[in-house]
Amino acid sequence: MSIEIRPVADGDRGWVATTIRERWGSDIAVAHGVIHRPAELEGFVALEGSRPVGLLTFSRDGDALEIVTIDALEPRHGVGRALVDAVVALGAERLWLITTNDNVTAQRFYAALGFRLVAVREGEVERSRALKPEIPELGEDGTPIRDELEYELRR
Repeated sequence: MSIEIRPVADGDRGWVATTIRERWGSDIAVAHGVIHRPAELEGFVALEGSRPVGLLTFSRDGDALEIVTIDALEPRHGVGRALVDAVVALGAERLWLITTNDNVTAQRFYAALGFRLVAVREGEVERSRALKPEIPELGEDGTPIRDELEYELRR
């Protein structure tokens, strides 16, 4: 699979909104008590030819970048790694993200890319669920979704 990565353009905003709605259950992403609207954020699109195969959105805060969403529409083909490499190339001092305790696949993925687990916020998903009720109680494998895990990569 030959993957091209490019920044999200204004013409992509409708596709980003639809993709986020389909994959995340609404137009918003919530973590650590913050509501993000991914279709309005900076990001990268992964393409195979002209077909979108991935999306990453991020938020800037000084010299830190927070990965807000990442979706490999073609899993296990290097799409996620290519998207993370693109955001790493922006050169932020700190790149970080939140995932949840049930998402073992994401935890392994981030660890393999050199991210370190730096915080576990026990029970924090309840706070996020108050802002986004669509967050399910159980993960795909039946694990209760309760805690937020913060991963970071420092330069």
